[in-house]
Amino acid sequence: MLAMQTALIVLAAYALGSVSFAIVLSRLLGMPDPRRYGSGNPGATNVLRSGRKLVAALTLLGDGGKGWLAVWLAQQWTGQPAVLGQDVLFAGVAVFVGHLFPVFHGFRGGKGVATAAGVLLAFDPWLGLGTLATWIAIFVFFRVSSLAALVAAVFAPAYAFWLFGLQPVFPAVLAIAVLLLWRHKDNMRRLLAGEEGRVAGKASPPPQGPSAGAP
Repeated sequence: MLAMQTALIVLAAYALGSVSFAIVLSRLLGMPDPRRYGSGNPGATNVLRSGRKLVAALTLLGDGGKGWLAVWLAQQWTGQPAVLGQDVLFAGVAVFVGHLFPVFHGFRGGKGVATAAGVLLAFDPWLGLGTLATWIAIFVFFRVSSLAALVAAVFAPAYAFWLFGLQPVFPAVLAIAVLLLWRHKDNMRRLLAGEEGRVAGKASPPPQGPSAGAP
């Protein structure tokens, strides 16, 4: 029964993570598929390049919210504490993996920054806030979203270890951080080459035409 419970929680969390708000909102509002313009990443930062700030904000809230929700629902179902409960921690990792490789969108997902933030906040508010503060500090100073994400990903496991030692939450956070770093490997290459762009607040118009929003 416990194995079945774990499998159901993991599958449900993965399915929830597979709902990409950038893609869903763009389709509902008749916008181009975010995988077809800008960085090609279906996430809030790329949606912002379309000039639709509200849609970008809703994408950020949706992708972050689903990470938080998956962990919270697992806690309600199992009664396990977030930093110790195996099924709760599996749910956090699974919803993150679902965002990276969404079954509903051809396994072409985002890079997971917002979803990871939601998961970490649900694991522990101090862990999530510390990681989020790190992202904000780096972004405000350098105005490079990917650099902020990379630095926050490096610090997140350190914060988890500082707060909880080697309790089960630490390997879960470490797994999320490693996956996030891996998804940003192209950004790392561009950063090293000095080619990574800054977030400047000006819209980069998405492609026009009937095929622009095709999946």
